[in-house]
Amino acid sequence: MATVLLVEDDHVVRGAMLRSLTDRGHAVHAVGTALDALRRVAAETPDLVVLDLGLPDLDGSDALRMLRGITDVPIIIATARDDEQSVVRLLRAGADDYMVKPFTGAHLDARITTVLRRAGRASRTVQPAVHTVGGLRMDVGERSAVLDGQPLALTRKEFDLLAYLAARPGRVVSRRELLEEVWRQPSVGEDQTIDVHLYWLRRKMGESAAKPRYLRTVRGVGFRLVAPD
Repeated sequence: MATVLLVEDDHVVRGAMLRSLTDRGHAVHAVGTALDALRRVAAETPDLVVLDLGLPDLDGSDALRMLRGITDVPIIIATARDDEQSVVRLLRAGADDYMVKPFTGAHLDARITTVLRRAGRASRTVQPAVHTVGGLRMDVGERSAVLDGQPLALTRKEFDLLAYLAARPGRVVSRRELLEEVWRQPSVGEDQTIDVHLYWLRRKMGESAAKPRYLRTVRGVGFRLVAPD
């Protein structure tokens, strides 16, 4: 059983999802606005958030970014938007998964179970430690990243990705390994997820794929993190 915060403004949909998840053994708290969701998460940390994008007070994408500013709990997006640009934006903002409406209660329950399993396995994989590579310092226990004395504002997945590479400096890490160990998604065809997160990591670290400093691409193999020359 998980404690789920359901953020959905449509009372009919909210009621149906609440009943379905409750019947499956989850403890569900439901709210209808982004502001109420932020208040609830700040006061009582749930195990997982299911977030609708079409909220009356704030666009769900903005709500997602604000939630990521105060919590690392897994967030599943429930949306009618299925275009690639929207998906990329959600991943960039820190979503752990997304579902396109309409979907069944059984499908949502399965996604919740999978996302929580990934989150639990990832927390066991990355043990509290401090990794230093050149001017980069990653404190896994405090979940802080500092580059050349300046803190990096990273999303949860950006931090997990960079910490995984920092724990293996100089070693080439394959895309498959990153999907399995960081995202806990051994499925094929998720390369875009890695590329989006690497793109934003590089921007925040002041580099690019064309002019890398720390994050190096090994074409056809994977990526490695090295100290600048």
